Parts: sequence; structure tokens; C-alpha cells
Amino acid sequence: MFTISPVVRFRPNVAALFVRPEGQLLVCERSTFQGAWQFPQGGVDPGESLEQALAREVQEEIGLLPEHYEVLRHLTGYRYIYPPDVRVKKQKKHGYHGQEQTYYLCRMKANAPEVNINQKPKEFSAYRWIEPAEFDLDWLPEFKREVYRQVMKDFFDLSL
Repeated sequence: MFTISPVVRFRPNVAALFVRPEGQLLVCERSTFQGAWQFPQGGVDPGESLEQALAREVQEEIGLLPEHYEVLRHLTGYRYIYPPDVRVKKQKKHGYHGQEQTYYLCRMKANAPEVNINQKPKEFSAYRWIEPAEFDLDWLPEFKREVYRQVMKDFFDLSL
């Protein structure tokens, strides 16, 4: 007899890799997890395109509008499964087992204002600009590390 495995459902998600013209990369510290640094990101709402979700999430999380940055490229298909403790909460809230992310490489324009993390609700407690090679996978929960490792390789040709 065989068992039918449940269908794994991934929530569509967008993430933004912001770089300054000089090459520094934006990382933001989660307000709910001190020491957890990540890129701005969030779920795609029903009926929303990926680009609309990107613009909304970026404005909601770091206060930038599409005229403040230029999208250079994007790649999709990055997936991770939530760990059991997170999965229970996420399945109740959204019905998903994990996320499938589309990453956008965005260059800040010369006239862009500084990042503003004082949005409501407040997603981030701090931010900083780093050289991409300074990114440390230990800043992330274990279940996100493989995606970030691949993203850093794909966008910056870095092996972390």
C-alpha cells in the first residue's frame, strides 16, 4: 500500500536586494528577532502582481517609492519550508507550508531619500549598508540559510 503525500503549498513572496551605486547592500534587523538581519520582503496579496507586491512591501517596510530605485534584474524559484513551530502559525494565518520567493536586485537612485524603517507596523529595528561579502548566514534562522546562500551566489557571485 502506498501513502499519498500532502501537497506542499508555498506562499508567493518578493524580496528586495537594495544596493547603493557604490555597491553596498542593505540589511535590516527584524524588530521581533534581535540579531536577525535580512532583506526587505513580504507576501504577494491575491490579485497583486509581483512588481506591485515589491513596490508595496518596500514602501511599507523601508519607506521607499518606486521612483527611488531602479530594478536591475530578478530571479524566482527560491523556496523554503517553515520549521514545525512556525508552520503551525503560518498555516493558520495563510494556509502555506513555506514560501517561494522572487528576488529583485534594486539600485538606489541618486535622489533617493535615506531608508526609513519607522513605518507602521514596524518590521525592522535597525538597518545598515554592508559589502555583500560581509553578509553572515548566522544572522538568519536555519531554515532560510540555503535560500540566502543561493541568492548571494546568483546575484553577487559569492559563496557563503
